[in-house]
Amino acid sequence: MFAQETKCSRRIFLAGAASGIAATALDAALLPAADSAPKKPGKPRFGFTTYQWGRDWDIPTLIANCTKAKVFGVELRTSAKYAHGVELDISAAQRAEVKKRFADSPVKLVGIACGEKFDSPKPEEVKKAIEAAKGFLKLSADVGSSGVRVFPNDFHKDIPRETTIKQIAEALNEVGKYAADLGQMVRLECHGSAGDLESIRAIMDRVTVPSVRVKLNSSPRDAAGKGFEHNFNLVKPFLGDTLHVHDLDDKSFPHQLQVTLLVKMGWSGWALLEQSNPVEDRVAAIIEQRELWEAMVAKAMES
Repeated sequence: MFAQETKCSRRIFLAGAASGIAATALDAALLPAADSAPKKPGKPRFGFTTYQWGRDWDIPTLIANCTKAKVFGVELRTSAKYAHGVELDISAAQRAEVKKRFADSPVKLVGIACGEKFDSPKPEEVKKAIEAAKGFLKLSADVGSSGVRVFPNDFHKDIPRETTIKQIAEALNEVGKYAADLGQMVRLECHGSAGDLESIRAIMDRVTVPSVRVKLNSSPRDAAGKGFEHNFNLVKPFLGDTLHVHDLDDKSFPHQLQVTLLVKMGWSGWALLEQSNPVEDRVAAIIEQRELWEAMVAKAMES
């Protein structure tokens, strides 16, 4: 491939600084400000995660297509034989080449999306996931990105929910400490049965390291119960600098409301497009999604 081409407080922020977390990973402008601080409108940026639409694009093709689409932030999905080839087993020289390719382009490598999860009832599997997540964090640091996506992931029969929530939080604390030493962020995506926003809040209430942040997944279930804004506010103090968005034409999710809430809180992170539906021209489809996103941001900033 390479040869071819509600703990939102100053205490949390200061704890991050004390841990030596690099500003590129925990940029204060991307994290919620203290409630007493004045908030400036954010301007969320639109990016792309390789998932299905980018599965067969090597790095030169990915950079060229994103540049054409005017999408200047990319997250690389791993562990499924993606054409970009950025996996745990690549050499130091290959890692340096990936870093240079992105550094020499207009496209920023925002992160690595691994599939490690911390819910297993088997301790040896949790330990294995923790060590793999650490490996992906080292990979992320080596290729010049700022963080790694992980999953919570599920509740299990005959195991109390509180037990699983505590286990996930403990794993995140271990991984998060390792991430802090590398200047990286652990991005906990709202995924699986333990990924509803109420459960994510319960997990984050037990996380003690500020290098672990929440990654929204723009799922229709986020609007269940008391509604999207209520659920959004549960995790708002813990939001990181990336989230996933899907088909922005889909009316089953309140895209405009989410954008408006993000803008109002001063969030200026990356909304990464994650798509799997087949389309004839993926670059053209990405452009269409970017334009929809930009229109939503413009509307939010006018309100």
